[in-house]
Amino acid sequence: MVPNDKNNKNDMSVRDSLNAQNIPKDNTANIFLPQHGHYRNLRVYQITEIIYDITYYFTQKYLHRGDRTIDQMVQAARSGKQNIAEGNQAAATSSETEIKLTNVAKASLEELLTDYEDYLRVRNLQQWGQLHPRYDALRQYARSEKIMQDYAQQIKRLNDEEISNLCITLIHQATYLLHKLLITMQNRFVTEGGIKEQMYNARANYRNSQNK
Repeated sequence: MVPNDKNNKNDMSVRDSLNAQNIPKDNTANIFLPQHGHYRNLRVYQITEIIYDITYYFTQKYLHRGDRTIDQMVQAARSGKQNIAEGNQAAATSSETEIKLTNVAKASLEELLTDYEDYLRVRNLQQWGQLHPRYDALRQYARSEKIMQDYAQQIKRLNDEEISNLCITLIHQATYLLHKLLITMQNRFVTEGGIKEQMYNARANYRNSQNK
């Protein structure tokens, strides 16, 4: 799934962001701290927040108290969410940290994915594939704006197989978006460099402007 247009605002270039702040164009060459949108506006963060909430509900309802899987699943869901937030905030001073934390978020969600798949398998419950009659409807719901408003109420009407498959679908969606985000980050790092390189370039540009 590709983020919608309103979330693309978070991918504004440094120059576009500076223009939006009415900073004179002559000064943009000396600015090295990248401008980023707030992580809460990222579609992938919103999805991982839903994954965390559903996972917490699921583990409390369907896993027995004392089962170590409860903590593992909740922590994996939390890590997926928190590392997106921390990576976004770290982006202003470290591209390397931003990439590292975003990759940790993706890995945590992939760990959570295996927990849901294991839950279904060992209990002889069905993981819905493309041939399942509810597969398309589930994917459509997971991609809709509607889920943002009513998931907390909807999961109370679902059984463990249905919730597991919903979370599996959401995790696939989130990891796809994180994969695309990592590619964007890597390309930006290659073309723009890290913060030290940008600081050096900003200083060099300033000196050049003063010598003219």
